[in-house]
Amino acid sequence: MSLKLYNTLTRKKEIFKPIKKGHVGIYGCGPTVYWHQHIGNLFRYIFEDLLVKTFEYNNYKVKHVLNVTDVGHLTSDADTGEDKIEKAAKREGKSAQEIANYYLKLFINDFKKLNIKEPDIWCRATKHIEEQISLIKKLEKKGYTYRTSDGIYFDTSKFKDYGKLAKLNIKGLQAGKRINIKEKKNKTDFALWKFSEEPGVRQQEWKSPWGVGFPGWHIECSAMSIKYLGETFDIHTGGEDHIPIHHTNEIAQSEAATGKKFVNYWMHSRWLLFKGEKMSKSKGGIFTLSELEEKGFESLSYRYMALTTHYRKQLNFSLELLEASKIAFQRLKNIISELKDDKKTNKKYLEEFREALNDDLNTPKALQILWKLVRDENAKGKFRTIKEMDKIFGLDLLKKEKVKISSEIKKLVDEREKARSKKEWEKADELRRKINKLGYFIEDTNKGVITRKN
Repeated sequence: MSLKLYNTLTRKKEIFKPIKKGHVGIYGCGPTVYWHQHIGNLFRYIFEDLLVKTFEYNNYKVKHVLNVTDVGHLTSDADTGEDKIEKAAKREGKSAQEIANYYLKLFINDFKKLNIKEPDIWCRATKHIEEQISLIKKLEKKGYTYRTSDGIYFDTSKFKDYGKLAKLNIKGLQAGKRINIKEKKNKTDFALWKFSEEPGVRQQEWKSPWGVGFPGWHIECSAMSIKYLGETFDIHTGGEDHIPIHHTNEIAQSEAATGKKFVNYWMHSRWLLFKGEKMSKSKGGIFTLSELEEKGFESLSYRYMALTTHYRKQLNFSLELLEASKIAFQRLKNIISELKDDKKTNKKYLEEFREALNDDLNTPKALQILWKLVRDENAKGKFRTIKEMDKIFGLDLLKKEKVKISSEIKKLVDEREKARSKKEWEKADELRRKINKLGYFIEDTNKGVITRKN
C-alpha cells in the first residue's frame, strides 16, 4: 500500500519515494529551549510523532533527527534583538547552558507524558559550531556571502529560486520596502554569523574566520541535518510559521553550498489557535501540560484532541473542546476495558486503518475507524486490532492501571465530591489542585470518579 504525503514544496499530495529503499530520513525543527513549551508548540510534535510511527508501521527503518536551538535564535526574525537563551539566562540568573538544559529536560518530560517517541538524535546547535562554520566557508567561497558591521550575511539575490517553498513574490517584497534594512543588500538577506557586540560579554560566543560571535538561527539546521542525513534527504518537518523565513532560508543556503536539492518532501503542521489567533506567549491564553493537569486534564486527553483534527488544518483550542475530548476519550477507554483477547486480529479494520494513515496521516478518519470497530458487535479480534492501532495513536488504550490510593487522597476525593454535590465549585477546584500536587489525577465520568497516578 503506497504512502501519500502532502509536500509543501509542490502544494500537492505525492506518493512517497524514499532515497534509499526501506529507509527514511526525517529532520524536524525542534524547540528553542529558553522557556516552557506550551501546548501550541507540542501540537506540532504530536504530528511528527504520527509521521515517524506511520513509517515504522509501514516497515520503514526511520532515522529521526530533531534539533535543539540553544543559541542564535534572536527575538526578531529580521536578525535583530537579543538572543532568547541569553535573555532567559539574565532573567533567571543562570548560565545559558543551565537554561537550555533545564528547559530541554522539561520538554523531554512532556514527550513522555504524551507518548511521543524521542528522536534517534537530539542535535544541539552549540555542539555543532564547527559544522556551521564549515558550511559558511563553502558559501563564502562560492560568492554567496557579504560582510556588514554586525555579521556575515547570505545574499539572496544570488540564489535563483529563493522563496520557492513559500512562493514568495521577491520583486514585490523588494519594491515594497518599508523598513530600515541598514547594511543588508536585500530585504530578504539573512545572517549566517553574527558578531558579538562586545566580545566577552555574551555567555555563548566562538572564534571564527570572521570574528568572535555566534551562528545565525538558519545555518544551524542546515549544518546539522546535512551532517546526520546527507546533502539530500527525504523529509523535513516544521510548523507553518517556518515556511516563509526559516525553511526558505535553509533551502537557499543548503542548495547554494552543495549544488544539490536539499529535501525531497517538506511537511508542515498548522497552528493550534486560541480565539482565532496563533497561540503564543505574547497573546496569552496558553497552557503547559502541567497547567492542564492542574485543571484536571490528563495529558493523553490532549493527545486525543490533537488526533481529532488533520495536521494540515488549524484547530481552535478551548478548555470546552478539551473537556469534550476528555469525555470521548474516557468513554472509549471504558468500552475497551471490557474487551477480552480472542487471540485474533481483524484484517478488514486494519486495512481501513492503514489506508487512512497512508493518506497523508488522516488521523480523524483513523479514529472514526477505531470507534466503528469498538461499536461493531459482530467484529472479531477487537483487542489485538486495537493494540495494533494504538502503536500509532499512542493513547495507552489497553493499559490497565492498579492504583493504590492512600487514605489521605481518598479523604480529599470524598471532600471534593461533597463540595460538588453542594455546587461549591471553587472549593472543588481547589481540592482537585491539591490532589494533583500530591501526584494523583482524577477524572469525572458517568460511572463516577476515577483516581489515577499522574
